[in-house]
Amino acid sequence: MATVSHQAFRMVTERFGGCDEYYTEMIHAPSLLNGGPFEKYYVLSGPVPEKIVWQLTGSRPDPIIQAAELVARLGGIGVDLNMGCSAPDIYKTGAGIAWMLKPREQARELVRGVRSVLQAAACARAEDAHGGSMHDGTAPGAPKPLRLSVKCRLGDEDFTDESFFSFTDMLVQEGVQRIALHPRTRREKYRALPRWQYVQQLADRYSRDGVQVVLNGAVQDTASALRAMAAAPSCAGIMIGRAAVQKPWVFAEIQAGLAAASAIPAETGNDMPCGFTVNLYDTALAFLDALKLYQPPEFWKSRWQRFFAYYCDNFSFAHYIKTRLLNAACIEDVYSLLSEYFEKVPEDRERTVRV
Repeated sequence: MATVSHQAFRMVTERFGGCDEYYTEMIHAPSLLNGGPFEKYYVLSGPVPEKIVWQLTGSRPDPIIQAAELVARLGGIGVDLNMGCSAPDIYKTGAGIAWMLKPREQARELVRGVRSVLQAAACARAEDAHGGSMHDGTAPGAPKPLRLSVKCRLGDEDFTDESFFSFTDMLVQEGVQRIALHPRTRREKYRALPRWQYVQQLADRYSRDGVQVVLNGAVQDTASALRAMAAAPSCAGIMIGRAAVQKPWVFAEIQAGLAAASAIPAETGNDMPCGFTVNLYDTALAFLDALKLYQPPEFWKSRWQRFFAYYCDNFSFAHYIKTRLLNAACIEDVYSLLSEYFEKVPEDRERTVRV
């Protein structure tokens, strides 16, 4: 979700009711600490700061630990350590999934250090809230402690159950409270379904430890959500990435679909005549307007290109308009191209989402 899960995108998603939590773009810890000119845009938390999870990345423990201390002051739900990104340009730097393949003690040092920082931050927040009289964040009325989570995969192509569970055992031993698992290996692409059964195995393994296990991968609608939940019924939640870019309303779609499915006797099926209408043109304009407000001009092109690479799949002539938008020279041209498209294809302006 790099170049996508920023404030402008969150604002569009919130138009449809939003989701429970928003993970930020990967925040490169050394860059954040160095105070680069664009880093302030990575730590914008609107429009719902209380739903933010700060996602940190880097190749060495110390900068990430220091960055965790910095973002912990900004509130939100907590900090997530990205140990699952398999993009070659991330992995080759020693970040992302590279953490699963390094000597175990390096990953342990990182997790332990960030956990210590978050515990200290929670105590400080509690003391501030109670005039310095608090000694921990557990008393009634104290600010909620910051959560530590990790996103990971199964490992490299030669992973074994022993190596995978040894890694996740270390995470839990060091205080990780949530694991989001994309159950594919480093090089596995999206053609085959992820191995959701590993999500269930993790949930069973840590059920007594109070660790939440979240399923990530290949969920894009109600039907796929139902299949995923059948494979991992004990998962604490579902994380959605690319499908949310194509359909910022996907969370509302799935929630409504699951509610409808649970209300229908099994013998009647799920073909319910219910749903809601989405104005595709207004949604696209809302994204562009928010992009101009909450991202620097230097970021506009990469952000609109990434968004419309997925969003245009909702259109009847997807390839045609996608090609034109991705090649637009400036954001004003993007507005003009969208206006021209919907004048020529007015039937695409609104879409009914069936659930």
